Amino acid sequence: MSFPRHIWYYRKLIIILFFPLLFLPLPLITKTKESECAFTMLVVAIYWLTEAMPLSVTALLPALMFPLFGIMKSSEVASVYFKDFHVLLIGVICLATSIEKWNLHKRIALRMVIIMGVNPGRLMMGFMLSCVFLSMWLSNTSTAAMVMPIVEAVLQQIMNAEAVTDVTQNTMNGFTNQALELHEKESVMKKLEEKGQIELECCKEEIVKEKENEQMKQKNKGMNGYCPDGDIQASKVEPDEAMKEEAVSKYKSEKDHNLCKGMCLCIAYSSTIGGLTTITGTSTNLIFAEQFNMHYPECHCINFGSWFILVLPMTVIIMVLSWVWLHIIYFGFNFSKALEFRKEKSNREKASIKLIEEAYKKLGPMGYPEIVTLTIFCFMAILWFTRNPGFFPGEKEYTTLITWKEFQSCMPWEISLLVGGGFALAKGSEVSGLSLWVGSKLEPLGTLPVWVIVLVSCLIVTSVTEVASNPATITIFLPILVALSEATHINPLYLLIPSTLCTSFAFLLPVSNPPNAIVFGYGHLTVMDMVKAGLGVNIIGIVVVMIAISTWAIPLFDLKTYPSWAQDLRNATIP
Repeated sequence: MSFPRHIWYYRKLIIILFFPLLFLPLPLITKTKESECAFTMLVVAIYWLTEAMPLSVTALLPALMFPLFGIMKSSEVASVYFKDFHVLLIGVICLATSIEKWNLHKRIALRMVIIMGVNPGRLMMGFMLSCVFLSMWLSNTSTAAMVMPIVEAVLQQIMNAEAVTDVTQNTMNGFTNQALELHEKESVMKKLEEKGQIELECCKEEIVKEKENEQMKQKNKGMNGYCPDGDIQASKVEPDEAMKEEAVSKYKSEKDHNLCKGMCLCIAYSSTIGGLTTITGTSTNLIFAEQFNMHYPECHCINFGSWFILVLPMTVIIMVLSWVWLHIIYFGFNFSKALEFRKEKSNREKASIKLIEEAYKKLGPMGYPEIVTLTIFCFMAILWFTRNPGFFPGEKEYTTLITWKEFQSCMPWEISLLVGGGFALAKGSEVSGLSLWVGSKLEPLGTLPVWVIVLVSCLIVTSVTEVASNPATITIFLPILVALSEATHINPLYLLIPSTLCTSFAFLLPVSNPPNAIVFGYGHLTVMDMVKAGLGVNIIGIVVVMIAISTWAIPLFDLKTYPSWAQDLRNATIP
């Protein structure tokens, strides 16, 4: 094994050992609480961004380092590892597990698609609406994992229906449609068999040979998965592209391939976009809400209702523009077909609607557990909007919706510890005075226009979140953005809300977030497909967030006024 390969193989161990030694002079030379806290934050940030150690293990480092440096007592650090966030997370996971167990999410998704119709453009919008709604209450990973098998089945049915239509065409550019010939021969075989004029086995042999020849021709087709001129030779196909050719050979036409690409990307993007809408929709929203309440306990402006009112219009606009963008890329500029609801359906539409309706019928009528889950879901949503219920009926007999093992298997303990580590870092930076020191160094940025500071913050977190996990990114940047807002005398919500939303805009790469990886695994997409489409969605998201934070968010949260509940670093004493 060569030296570079050794380095790559042991890269995580090298990161774990090298960076603490690199930053060690910081606390040893300066010997201040701020430098010791900064050392801890830098090491944790590097470990989180590189994932050299599991995120949850890294999150426990402040519990070791802060008492070691004398920044906080062990009891003080431990107390921040379990807060209101964790109780809320447990409740959300319990509800989501029950919804998935009793197929309520599948019923909602299928019903939404049936209502929207199955024209490619409308079908895409139907699946996007389903994913957006589901990901408001479920994780984006669960949403994508649930909807993609349905989408894949619909795509296969659509392509099979199109193949039936294609066999009726005779020739194109001198290329004989082999599928039509085989279909005719199979029909002749059945007739001859009935009349007893020829032996069945002889005819079968002939068809098998024809099919083998057809398969050999398929292997020699062009890279688009279809052969317009029938004159492509095997020698033109490069050996290193064999895998790519095998992946696209299942498509009868470029139209089919584009359909698969568009549907896969719409699921990945809408599963993430929908989570922006509610505080519980993504872990980044929850982390922001809890850290904000910890930094500013006197502010009661961030709650489920105010967040929903702010972000719902953003979600709708981003979803519609993303649909338009994907439609242009993969279906063209002709939106009339998607908007017209004609009575007569094509073979594609008939096949796909039949499959969807059959899948919906298989669910059967709603049973008792599904009804109870839906009731709890609605009741919990109402309570989140209205807050603080003061009543509940007495105990009744009930059927267990989920077991402890089911909850335990779905509970993201890693995220729970990660958030606890973020709380510990935030508290340590406050106690040590590091936040004041960072704020004082960022104060000159106050001369810049507010929209420039907000835009730069959004661009930075959007770039970082493409290669780092969303929870780790927001956990690292929130304390910095809090210090920046206080140093520049900007309402903290002006910076924190758009940066939190942009942390979810991880659309470029398969590794950027789990939904991207799930749809990429179905084999319809290349990395460049995701980059091309994802860049447009990223730009759409950032532009919509900037417009929202500069318009209807201002009167909603009084963003033009520096609040009394935020610290004014201009009057603070730097230790």
